[in-house]
Amino acid sequence: MSETNRELIDLATLYEITRALASSDDLRKCLEESLTVLAERTNLGNGAVTIANPLTGQIETEVAPGMTAEARKRGIYKFGEGITGRVVASGSPIVVPQISQEPLFLNKTKARAEKNQETLSFLCVPIKHGATTIGALSVDRNYHQGLDFEKDLQFLTVLSGLIAQTVVRIQAVNQERERLEQENTQLRRELSEKYRVASIVSNSNRMQEVFEMIHRVADSNATILLRGESGTGKTMVAKAVHHNSKRAKAPFVVVNCSALPETLLESELFGHEKGAFTGAQNAKKGRFELAEGGTLFLDEIGELSQAVQIKLLNVVQDREFQRLGGIAPLKCNVRLITATNKDLEKAVEDGSFREDLYYRLNVFPIYLPPLRERRTDIMLLADFFLQKYNEENSKQIRRISTPAIDLLVQYHWPGNVRELQNCIERAVLICDEDSIKSYHLPPSLQTSESVSERNPLSFAAAVDNFERELIIDSLKKSQGNQTKAAQLLDTSLRIINYKIAKLNISSRQFKLSKS
Repeated sequence: MSETNRELIDLATLYEITRALASSDDLRKCLEESLTVLAERTNLGNGAVTIANPLTGQIETEVAPGMTAEARKRGIYKFGEGITGRVVASGSPIVVPQISQEPLFLNKTKARAEKNQETLSFLCVPIKHGATTIGALSVDRNYHQGLDFEKDLQFLTVLSGLIAQTVVRIQAVNQERERLEQENTQLRRELSEKYRVASIVSNSNRMQEVFEMIHRVADSNATILLRGESGTGKTMVAKAVHHNSKRAKAPFVVVNCSALPETLLESELFGHEKGAFTGAQNAKKGRFELAEGGTLFLDEIGELSQAVQIKLLNVVQDREFQRLGGIAPLKCNVRLITATNKDLEKAVEDGSFREDLYYRLNVFPIYLPPLRERRTDIMLLADFFLQKYNEENSKQIRRISTPAIDLLVQYHWPGNVRELQNCIERAVLICDEDSIKSYHLPPSLQTSESVSERNPLSFAAAVDNFERELIIDSLKKSQGNQTKAAQLLDTSLRIINYKIAKLNISSRQFKLSKS
């Protein structure tokens, strides 16, 4: 064969192998195709690719066309073991003119019969990524006297470079896919954990009734109407319903009906076609389409305009809608959850809310009680938020002091759970001690039930509250021993006794305290 013909064949072979290597993200598949092309187009057959496994410290046969799975399992080498092990360890190619005469040739895979070994040569080149040897490419060829292996080595070295790029590419793709799958699994686990019913912090009887209703309705397709004041956790309950239902793997889409003007809200809910209105340069899917198969949560449903109410009624009744500017109806399979803090019955009476829509939405109402009606939950929630904001702000606040607890429990919480959450977050941010004191709480809490909330505490009252908190903390630490409490506060027993009497503190209640 002339030199020119040999070069043309090599180029054509490399072209076909490059196509095979780029044809798939399955490493074994594209390597098998490449070695098959190599055997068909050249004198280099019985090819094998071995890859170094840094975790096991072994060199494993990744692919060898025609080789059985059992043979591949046998084709495992330690670094430096046999010809393959030495090539990977040294990073240099090795040629064995006659494998029958080379004791280092181990033939672990038993892929070559003993009678044929005298007529075979073995060539093995490293597969390198940069300066690192990541594996080896080996082939056989028929031996004859005076055979020049230089051209074969050059060709195999080029081929090993292509294989190295493919191995690194596919490993990177697989690692990224695995990372994304792990992230997705973790996010699903966290999402499921975050919104399962048991994760809603409460031990009050009123909320236990809510949990029971969530369990009853979750797997149905019934439309749910969540009632309750702002901040009671209606969004949390809606997410809990979704993530405990058969639709949990499908989208959960939220729309705040009070946050968008009527024209924009209609487009957001139902989408629009290109040219439906000025500025509609492209068609757009609405939230009903985006929530297909899942749950659509419409918050503040009482704020809908009459026009949008009519369109929403059609969707609820017929399970189909039209985009703005569209003519073809679109079917939808969406579970609808709505929420409001308005008195819908009154809105129906005065005509601002359609009666037929009200009855369509009020299939399964769930009422969320305000925080003032479940005071046993206040400290559970406060401790939960304390832990949460400790972690977020890298703080080590261990507890909430007794006077601060009294203020939290006595307060009427017009903003409900959301206000309590904001209150604890603020306290954590401004607290530089190991416990939250009453003076870390917002001014709105610095009142008693007998004092009008509009009147701020006087300077004297604020000082009394501060002194009361210090004395109570010292009495708890000293288990009601006033002498020790005085020592802790670096003052006299006479002053402590005077303050205890003045502030109406009972030291007896701390006798058995072990705070």
